[in-house]
Amino acid sequence: MRSATLWARMLGLSKAVVEGVEFDEVEQTIVVSVRPRKATKRRCGLCGKRCPGYDQGSGRRRWRALDLGTIQTFLEADSPRVQCAEHGVVAAQVPWARHDAGHIYAFDDTAAWLVTHCSKSAVRDLLRIAWRTVGSIVTRVVADAETKTDRFKGLTRIGIDEISYKRGHKYLTVVVDHETGVLLWAHPGRDSKTLERFFDQLGAERCAQITLVSADAAEWIANVVADRCKNAELCLDPFHIVQWATKALDEVRREVWNAARKGGQKTLAKDLKGARFALWKNPEDLTERQAATLAGIAKTNAPIYRAYLLKEQLRQVFQLKGIHGIALLDAWLRWASRSQLPSFVKLARSIREHRVGVDAALIHGLSNARVESVNTKLRLLTRIAFGFRSPEALVALAMLDLGGMCPPLPGRAAA
Repeated sequence: MRSATLWARMLGLSKAVVEGVEFDEVEQTIVVSVRPRKATKRRCGLCGKRCPGYDQGSGRRRWRALDLGTIQTFLEADSPRVQCAEHGVVAAQVPWARHDAGHIYAFDDTAAWLVTHCSKSAVRDLLRIAWRTVGSIVTRVVADAETKTDRFKGLTRIGIDEISYKRGHKYLTVVVDHETGVLLWAHPGRDSKTLERFFDQLGAERCAQITLVSADAAEWIANVVADRCKNAELCLDPFHIVQWATKALDEVRREVWNAARKGGQKTLAKDLKGARFALWKNPEDLTERQAATLAGIAKTNAPIYRAYLLKEQLRQVFQLKGIHGIALLDAWLRWASRSQLPSFVKLARSIREHRVGVDAALIHGLSNARVESVNTKLRLLTRIAFGFRSPEALVALAMLDLGGMCPPLPGRAAA
């Protein structure tokens, strides 16, 4: 095997010719001189189309390659520019690196793989790069993958939610595929304009193919879905509906607690303050002490226990689902409306206002559980991504780890 071919294989190069190898004694690095093969010359760095040459650019340029053993390695080549009819004067495409990158494909892909499998410090120390550089690499790798992957093919059921990624009311809107549980799309912001970006990217034809959308009761989500997905049913997430009941229950508890405190019933006020978690938790998850607390409330405090039973029966509605769940919900609404508990009377009105979405969730058995699972993993990624300069880098990291865009390690077949 010729030495030039061996060097090309070691560096993971294709469509490139190795012209020479030198060891830089001053910088203690290996510098490999390369050039593109004729078939890959004079192409636009952005679109890849053949273009007339413009000039020789700024001379020789270097790209970081993976270390060879313990020695840093660089590729060096001319960097001519071409005149593209669409993009103007741009650097010519090279077959070993993405446009405007300072690292070769193998280096970028290795960094992207490592960041989804290793700690932040491990990636930094192993590759000898700054964490901000990792953010730039991840963004570049995902942008490249998006041009080669049709993530929206066959999409019919989606879940929409938002998640806080930074203090100061900084949010991401996320969209998840219910069929696969894969993160389809994420973008900074949580308003109608942000969500419309997703449907713009999806296109009118594929929007028409969406049949079910799960979400909370946010008006901005409902309005955009109704406008852009004419054939879709909006299913309100059962967890959020039950959460409304839990808040209504806590309002009743606070009202009774405040009345006891102001009336000088210190023992009752203390017991009610400590009963919060016993009332919130599901019966099957109660400790012995919490079960005893709940039994005491059942004997001594009718309003709170009635609120607790209302909360539990609403939870039972979503466990039953289907026509049985709808029938139980009808009975629950009648009970809540005449319960003489203002917070539950108000809740019954809210559920009636969103009845179409609630019934759709019961009929189709759809919830935002998969979206919440993705959000849980996203919260971990936000801590890992601390130090990235932009939310776009966080989104790219999320798409790598949760969106199925992580490249295989160079030299290995994709799993």
